[in-house]
Amino acid sequence: MSEDIASPKASSSKTKKQKPSALEVAGPEILAEIISLPELEHDSHRSVTLPPPRSPFAVDRSDVHLKRRRQKDKVATVLVYASFALAMVPLLSLMITVISRGINRFDVTFFTNSMRNVVGEGGGALHALVGTLEITGLAAVISVPIGLMTAIYLVEYGRGRLAKAVTFFVDVMTGIPSIVAGLFAYSLFLLVFGPGSQNGVAGAVALSVLMIPVVVRSCEEMLRLVPNELREASLALGVPRWRTITKVVLPTSIAGITTGVMLAIARVIGETAPLLVTVGLTQSMNYSLTDGPMMTLPVFVYNSYMSQGVDAAAYVDRAWTGALTLILIVMALNLVARLIAAKFAPKGNR
Repeated sequence: MSEDIASPKASSSKTKKQKPSALEVAGPEILAEIISLPELEHDSHRSVTLPPPRSPFAVDRSDVHLKRRRQKDKVATVLVYASFALAMVPLLSLMITVISRGINRFDVTFFTNSMRNVVGEGGGALHALVGTLEITGLAAVISVPIGLMTAIYLVEYGRGRLAKAVTFFVDVMTGIPSIVAGLFAYSLFLLVFGPGSQNGVAGAVALSVLMIPVVVRSCEEMLRLVPNELREASLALGVPRWRTITKVVLPTSIAGITTGVMLAIARVIGETAPLLVTVGLTQSMNYSLTDGPMMTLPVFVYNSYMSQGVDAAAYVDRAWTGALTLILIVMALNLVARLIAAKFAPKGNR
């Protein structure tokens, strides 16, 4: 009887001892993945080590890197603003000086009279203003078609050694001094027309030598910005390449091309050295580009400052007013370029 009573207790104790543990249920592999430790083995002598608890005073490395990135960003921002302010200092100083000293003779007399028979006070720069506009206009007429056609060739047709040679020489011409262009034009007219051939056409040729590389480079970059999909769609419809260029490529890039042309004109309108060699100078009115020397605003400013007469202050005032007029012309050209670019820009960019 006692054996029968004791047997259930023994059996219950055996069942309790045979109950599987959590480690056996989960399995050593699953437990090893949970606590990110190496693979566990059925080894009772091996202990599981957990990572030490994180101290509340510990510094997170990600926070340190984030702070460093923010500090670098602030330093870069300060450097950018400082560079902008540093670049604006000479520009503002120049504008203030030219306006304050050139406003003295900025009157009607200055724009309606020449310097013929003028000694001392009075006189004006009408002859220089007319010469500047005529010579620069003729230079633009010569340079823009040549530069635009060259850019079209380089972008649309240029392949091989010829295109590389043209690109190389355009880059070289971009960096030549202006006096070299003046000597080239003077030598050319000297060989063709003989000695004493100083006129406005020679000056326009000299300025066109300086303008063409700028026009080529600016137009080339604008033409390359036109998506190839537009060209391919036009060619797929059977449109010839030349018509694709005139009806698709050029209208799409006309805003940038106009801006580049205006910048090229602004680049050469203030040149003095080539015009001194090719055009010369005069104190009288000369409307003819082919008959004798002419006066331009840069040469007028140079001559007024370097060849001061009896009343030196009057010559200096005229020089500063001529410089102010030249700056206003360049500003007007840039304004016209922006207006044309805004008018002909694609509708999505307006």
